[in-house]
Amino acid sequence: MTKVLHLSTFHLSGGAGIAASRLNDALNRNGVESRLLVGKTSRETENVTGLDTGFIGKAFFWQRFVTERLAFVPFERNPEVRYAFSPAVSGTDIARQNLVLEADIIHLHWVNFGFLSIDSIGRLLKLGKPVVWTMHDMWPFTGGCHHSGDCDHYMKSCGDCKFLKKPAKSDLSYRRLGRKKKEWTPATTLTAVACSRWLEERAGRSSLMKDIRLTNIPNPINTSVYKPSDKHAARIRLNLDPGKDYILFAAAKVSAAGKGFSYLKEALRMLIGSKPFIKKNLQLLVTGGGDTDEIGDLPITAHHLGYVGNEASMVDIYNAASLYVTPSLEENLPNTIMEALACGTPAVGFRTGGIPEMINHLENGYVADFKSPESLAEGIQWVLEQNANGRLSEAARTKVLGEYDEKLIAQRYIGLYEAVLKQ
Repeated sequence: MTKVLHLSTFHLSGGAGIAASRLNDALNRNGVESRLLVGKTSRETENVTGLDTGFIGKAFFWQRFVTERLAFVPFERNPEVRYAFSPAVSGTDIARQNLVLEADIIHLHWVNFGFLSIDSIGRLLKLGKPVVWTMHDMWPFTGGCHHSGDCDHYMKSCGDCKFLKKPAKSDLSYRRLGRKKKEWTPATTLTAVACSRWLEERAGRSSLMKDIRLTNIPNPINTSVYKPSDKHAARIRLNLDPGKDYILFAAAKVSAAGKGFSYLKEALRMLIGSKPFIKKNLQLLVTGGGDTDEIGDLPITAHHLGYVGNEASMVDIYNAASLYVTPSLEENLPNTIMEALACGTPAVGFRTGGIPEMINHLENGYVADFKSPESLAEGIQWVLEQNANGRLSEAARTKVLGEYDEKLIAQRYIGLYEAVLKQ
């Protein structure tokens, strides 16, 4: 039986870590001998091994993390971009680790924050084993940024980086992309997988990935866990008024600029301003941590549910919501949209990244104009008005069953593994 080893910085935290864990589980449930090796373990889990076991392992993880972040501080434009750029100078060498040596296929996911450096990834590529890399953002083919926005410098050589204090032709981004090219090419054993068609298109235009085998496979979801349930009962379990309509916003850090909560706040003001009668029946659910001052000064009642780490509780929250809104400014293929749709909850989001691939406009939700609170307000109102008979909810569930169900995604990866082993 083919042995697959997945590599991810995180286990059950962060969108990429959760996606890697779900794929590992899906493959094991579909006949593949799959294991996940992570830098930071969330909890003891079957088929998952952490490098952070024991006091020493945890200390080394944080040492590498701090070293990686400190390496960027002298170059950063300001503290707001500190986690938007990873130079990948710090990492652990796992090329001789037993799980790596035993694997037939090495499967990379999101490996930054001191888990793997550019050089340690290069050592894995030089083992001669087939390597599959599921890209959860743009970092694998840029000079260090995770999302480039409207910058296309990655198409040539990077440089003049907007994330840096002193952008220049031969700046840190130029040098780190050059290091990737030196350590990773020719990448004859590498197959890159984009989670969205949007990311696949960007990778295909990059100077690093343009000559590498590239395909597109979305993240999986267990539709027997994320599924519709009775809304009235879900609201009662959450101590909510079952007669209200609820908008759901979810983010690991509510105040993170890229998650766009300010756009949702403005959209709600516009909506209530033009439709004041909606106010008495409309409320907001917010999950996530960090600075929650943003939740104040809203035109409708808000319920801050905090960080929700329990999957069953999160399923209840999706089912309690009338719609899910993601005003994110930079996204690949958000797990939250997939989870909401799987629970039959329509979604509204900006036209950016892979979001338009998930939300079929006017079918299972609404794709709003980018950075437009007016369009976001229109989308919220449209979903509330159009889903009275459950039409959008049914389309949402159908979308996930047909495109993201874990059995479908596992089979697509199994087919890919068979192909790369033959090559």
